[in-house]
Amino acid sequence: MHIDLSGRTALVSGSSQGIGLAIAAALARAGAMVIVNGRGQERTEQACDSILAEVPGASVRPVATDLASAVGAGILQEKVGELDILVNNLGIFEAKPVFEIDDDEWRRYFEVNVLSAVRLIRMYLPGMMGRGFGRVMNIASDSAVVTPLEMVHYGMTKTALLAVTRGYAKAAAGSGVTVNSVVAGPTHTPGIEEFVHDLVGEELPWDQAQHRFMLEHRPHSLVQRLIEPAEIGNMVVYLSSDLASATTGGAVRVDGGYIDSILP
Repeated sequence: MHIDLSGRTALVSGSSQGIGLAIAAALARAGAMVIVNGRGQERTEQACDSILAEVPGASVRPVATDLASAVGAGILQEKVGELDILVNNLGIFEAKPVFEIDDDEWRRYFEVNVLSAVRLIRMYLPGMMGRGFGRVMNIASDSAVVTPLEMVHYGMTKTALLAVTRGYAKAAAGSGVTVNSVVAGPTHTPGIEEFVHDLVGEELPWDQAQHRFMLEHRPHSLVQRLIEPAEIGNMVVYLSSDLASATTGGAVRVDGGYIDSILP
């Protein structure tokens, strides 16, 4: 199946590294013009360079601004016109005992992980609806459904994104625009290898280490390995295409079967 996104303009928030960078690269590989976003100019430009090294001739543009704030979102809007594809990937996470999360921390997690997405949807969804085409995707997590005790504040924000997605999908009903969540499972991101080896020991080769980690610490996974960021990018490319025109308001899982449920 060949997906061609030529002529489409996409923005991936928080795409200077990790899952966001993999999504941006996947969209560029499919032919979209991709806005790469990060807080720092140098890192954002380096992310664009890495995509160009992987996809020579790709159309990528760095826009450095902090989308966790209304000011940063306004700067983006001044620099970036209409979008065809909006991927809200920006997010923060950190393990913290639930009784130690104070009011300010609850607010910060909501503002960065949820409100940043809401702002961009408000900015760009009406234009998509007016033109009769658009794709909005909010990158959620298995933590939206399986709330992690060590990161309740993070899980709360991902649950909220599912509700935001469903609500804006209803607002876009009949317009030709789709709005979906992508529910990512435990993913092979920078730093995870050290984390895994800390838990299962340094002596094992990586493939064996992650397999043991999944069996002992993420036993619900059906693929019994970490998800690769490129696999999440593949789902985003599909949902961005004309082929996914009947998929909207959903929570589409790229979790390796980690969530022990037949729905969503």
